[in-house]
Amino acid sequence: MTSSFRIAVLPGDGIGPEVMAPTLDLLRAATERVQLALATEEHPAGAVCWRDTGEALPKATMAACRAADAILLAAMGDPAIRYPDGTEIAPQLDLRFDLGLYAGVRPVRVIPGVRTPLADPRAAAIDLVILRESTEGLFWSRGRGEVLNDAEARDTLVITRATTARLSDFAFALARARRGRGGKNLVTCVDKANVFTSFAFFRRVFDERAAQHPDVRAAHQYIDAMALDLVRRPWDFDVMLTENMFGDILSDLGAALMGGMGYAPSADIGEAHAVFQPCHGSAPDIAGKGIANPTAMILSGAMMLEWLGQRHGDPRALRAGGLIRRAVDAAFATGRLVTAEHGGAAGTRAVAAAVGTAMAALDPAEAA
Repeated sequence: MTSSFRIAVLPGDGIGPEVMAPTLDLLRAATERVQLALATEEHPAGAVCWRDTGEALPKATMAACRAADAILLAAMGDPAIRYPDGTEIAPQLDLRFDLGLYAGVRPVRVIPGVRTPLADPRAAAIDLVILRESTEGLFWSRGRGEVLNDAEARDTLVITRATTARLSDFAFALARARRGRGGKNLVTCVDKANVFTSFAFFRRVFDERAAQHPDVRAAHQYIDAMALDLVRRPWDFDVMLTENMFGDILSDLGAALMGGMGYAPSADIGEAHAVFQPCHGSAPDIAGKGIANPTAMILSGAMMLEWLGQRHGDPRALRAGGLIRRAVDAAFATGRLVTAEHGGAAGTRAVAAAVGTAMAALDPAEAA
């Protein structure tokens, strides 16, 4: 086991620094309780960085990310700061492509005490993962699209066998790991194979890999039907495998089921690197007001610790991640901690303080 993990910290833009600071405090508190050291170092990147320096992801920042054990990212971009072609500045996408972070892990779990828009009491048991391919699909065309004679625009969707196969294997391994924690031992391939050749290929590769994992159930769903069923019966799903754009859209739907983007953590994982960040954006309209919900950022930090524990076989990191996750549940469980997006008065500091207080009352030995 390592004596310390090196974390590259990218606070970014808007509310990014506001939610990152208390998250780092909670990460340090959790790791100290399990005798694990974290070495964190902040680096510039994002829209403001591009505006001020001409670089959205400086070479030194990229080098630090490559050298780190994990990357913790808050939020990047600002609609008011754009590239000359009108597109928004999104170095988080550059990280995914440059580091080969093919597996976008988007947990959808209702936190006890947080209101969900679904009235059905079964909504309290929603616990699934949207697994979004993050390096190809329609996003492969980022920077490659073309406009022909100002009369026609084209973007190309790319699906490769190699990436689809390893993402499918990742999905089956994830479902297998989740079944010990109440998961349904199910992977659902979400596509549009009835219309597009690329998605028929995506499904065929998935089915080939499913045959290599006979202990896990495999199913199929068209993307339009899945959008319907994520509202109608989300409690029936476990791990959902999607192309990049489909996963992008369904992830936001999943965040709504949880109570909002402020509760939705995520990870982008590759063979050698991983980035952990909340699903929400930089929200410049509320930056500096102290009302940003830090829960998604905090849970992304917990995901980072758990990934480090699994990757390095370090039970201390697993316990620290579990400690933070249990503390979040305990802080919200009474229903009295209500964040701004639900009309409550709990701002960034209040949420972080409540999680910290809850964590101090928990036994780290029971947290993994």
